[in-house]
Amino acid sequence: MKLNELKPAAGSRFKHLRRGRGLSSGHGFTSGRGTKGQKAHGKTRLGFEGGQMPLYRQMPKRGFVNISRKEYAIVNLATLDRSFDDGAEVTPKALVDNGIVKNLKNGVKILGNGKLNKKLTVKANKFSAAAVSAIEAAGGKTEVI
Repeated sequence: MKLNELKPAAGSRFKHLRRGRGLSSGHGFTSGRGTKGQKAHGKTRLGFEGGQMPLYRQMPKRGFVNISRKEYAIVNLATLDRSFDDGAEVTPKALVDNGIVKNLKNGVKILGNGKLNKKLTVKANKFSAAAVSAIEAAGGKTEVI
């Protein structure tokens, strides 16, 4: 098989219909829209069912969206271990400067995923219980901002 022998699969390509180009074309006069009525004269919006209650309005609403929800930038202990030297102070500004966090959102939350072998002073908005115990076990300190 060569590049010049490639063809689309049989039946996968259709000829473009030129509507409204005379009676002999087979799609002239009403252009395949039928005679009279809303669909012949103009367009209807997406989901319109001829005045019947549309399906998307028949379906019940589900769930709850908390508009005052706070979202935190998440940082794991493994990331802190490889990004900071022993005895360093970790603050949200230091995390942004090192490129660990791009968007601070409503603050930083430290999670206990991974191992921490360095003595760090970590200042953040929130900590998980596992993160606090791991930081203190390594000889570091945690401080809630």
